[in-house]
Amino acid sequence: MKQAFSTKWKSSKAPAKQRKYRYNAPLHISRKFLASHLSPELRKKHSKRSFTLAKGDKVKVLRGQFKGRENKIERVNHKDIKVYVTGIERAKKDGSKSMYPLNPTNLMITELDLSDKKRKASLERKSGKTQSKTVASVASVSSESTAAPVSKPETATKAAATTASAEKLNKGN
Repeated sequence: MKQAFSTKWKSSKAPAKQRKYRYNAPLHISRKFLASHLSPELRKKHSKRSFTLAKGDKVKVLRGQFKGRENKIERVNHKDIKVYVTGIERAKKDGSKSMYPLNPTNLMITELDLSDKKRKASLERKSGKTQSKTVASVASVSSESTAAPVSKPETATKAAATTASAEKLNKGN
């Protein structure tokens, strides 16, 4: 089996091929696998369902033996697509403790660390698009219903020409 990453690969029903795709994915693609759901409060605030995990985010474990625990992310491993959370450790045979790797799909972000300017801008940019679209659509509906006067003469002539051509089409049918 080839170990190289294929950019032409679309999808497969075979679990082995899906695992191979994830394992051999370059870092710029495997970074996207490190996304996790936002809590309902953050979802309403930012108008997003999920966001990429980063060190310093506060997360809640939703699945597994540590279910219900909530703490900050201490380390993110992009290569293995694993997250290490403070306070979630396993005891080794010699008595020492080691960090327990968690899958990002089993976590929910409860608090975002927005100290990174690019991350904050990305969140605002992506949530701003949906808010501006809704505001623009509401504004356009209200302007159509009030039928504000047209200030530019060439706009008025264009509008008259399009209505005239629409009437000709209707007469033809």
